[in-house]
Amino acid sequence: MFPPAPQSTTPADGTALGLLSAGTVIPAHPLALTAQRRLDERRQRALTRYYLAAGAGGVAVAVHTTQFEIREPATGLLRPVLELAAETVDKEAGRPVVKIAGACGYTAQAVAEAELAAEFGYDAVLLSPAVPGADEAGLLERARAVGEVLPVIGFYLQDSVGGSYLSADYWRALAEIPSVVAIKTAPFDRYRTADVIAAVAASDRAEEVVLYTGNDDAILTDLLTPYETAQGLRWFAGGLLGQWAVWTRTAVDLLAEVRAARAGDHALMTDLLRRSPQLSEANAAVFDARNAFRGCIAGVHEVLRRQGLLAGTWCLDPDERLSPEQAEEIARVAEAYPWLTDDDFVTEHRDDWLR
Repeated sequence: MFPPAPQSTTPADGTALGLLSAGTVIPAHPLALTAQRRLDERRQRALTRYYLAAGAGGVAVAVHTTQFEIREPATGLLRPVLELAAETVDKEAGRPVVKIAGACGYTAQAVAEAELAAEFGYDAVLLSPAVPGADEAGLLERARAVGEVLPVIGFYLQDSVGGSYLSADYWRALAEIPSVVAIKTAPFDRYRTADVIAAVAASDRAEEVVLYTGNDDAILTDLLTPYETAQGLRWFAGGLLGQWAVWTRTAVDLLAEVRAARAGDHALMTDLLRRSPQLSEANAAVFDARNAFRGCIAGVHEVLRRQGLLAGTWCLDPDERLSPEQAEEIARVAEAYPWLTDDDFVTEHRDDWLR
């Protein structure tokens, strides 16, 4: 069905959760819309097919990149979007792929969304910490409740898109919950990232909770760094990233190179460190960092539009759009760093994915 693609890793036990534990590339799945801001099912399937063909080990659906507005009653897209991705993966992957569903809101809503994800065979829930008024005790109780439905992936979210400071004690307590299988660290902050790593390492379940980078501004920095804790070295196993929703074939290749560098290839380590600021520069363009990330979702759409996978950059919120000169900045970094793009790969197979 798909062209040969390097898988981002192979699960030791042949399961999707085994793949998650081993470490892999997980794109945060965008939402394909028509100009009338309705779901474009053909292009939505094409995106999932693209990630599978690129060799991604999973997809994260109904997360920030998918747009939180899919949950609004007037929009009514949470169920169809979850179902469409799960159906495409299950029918067409032909290999283990970890299906992750985002869940939001207070406990009742988060549990209901986890139950919906379980209905479609999702493997785990990425639990958004953006809950107005909730304290750390409440967030932990919510995680326990959701964990009775599906395994939980904790999430440290940057402040600019609704996150807030969470203490090291919180992260250690979260890691102690038996249903927690991973933590996505995405505060875009070195200090907070270090807090999570140290807290997980100090927990009784340190070997059972895998770390994923969500720091789109520091992807290679996270993946290449051995974090020394009192309990020994900790590494990020992989990435669950909005940035990896674009140029995904390259992301799979990068994770393979990271593993080789960590295994002792000094020359490759040096080359990856050289390319690390280039990837961060590209992310600044895609995520619209200079405008406080206002155009981050539209920026992802713009890359996919340039490749012909999306018809436009439309978002459910009409006010969510590219910032002035953002498209030009994306074009600039794509031209400056051709190693980063996978345009030829997409051009070769796009028509099949859009069938």
